[in-house]
Amino acid sequence: MPQYETSTASAVSTDFAAYSAAAWSPLVRTAHLLTGDFHEAEDLVRTTLAEVYSRWRRVPRDDVDFHVRRSLVRNNLGRIRRRRVARTPALLPIPLLPEPMRRRDARHTEPVERRTAAAEALATLPARQRTVLVLRYWDDLTEAEIAELLGCSPGKVRTHVRRGLAALRAHPAYDVCDRPHPVSGAHP
Repeated sequence: MPQYETSTASAVSTDFAAYSAAAWSPLVRTAHLLTGDFHEAEDLVRTTLAEVYSRWRRVPRDDVDFHVRRSLVRNNLGRIRRRRVARTPALLPIPLLPEPMRRRDARHTEPVERRTAAAEALATLPARQRTVLVLRYWDDLTEAEIAELLGCSPGKVRTHVRRGLAALRAHPAYDVCDRPHPVSGAHP
């Protein structure tokens, strides 16, 4: 292999390593919300980053986050489709790991309870609705960005948001009357 190709491959590896190290935590957080399982989320992010690495030279540097997020969402939807074919009983509730709390008082337990209820309600949503809500309210993407990412119209994204929020509000684990809505910016 000529010397210039080796140095180029090394530069690509270094560039990708820097990107993946910086993007790991946000990607795992998004994947955890999409999958409902921390270990599956890490596997999903690893798979996604491996796929992106294979085409890293062709990814435009100004759209890296978009391409990685689109690959993450597509891998997750494909994972759900494969799982659905393998076993028909759809999605199981999200197993949540206990969160460390330094002090046990009402100020600290209420946000944990709210997040747990939101995660349980989120787990019951269909994959597309869950994906749209996670991208919209946790990753702060616009409807147009989500539509481009999913390859659908902005109207379809609005429909998924509306139906998903209605399902979250109606979920028994989350009592919307007593607590503020877990999704920032959403109106009851």
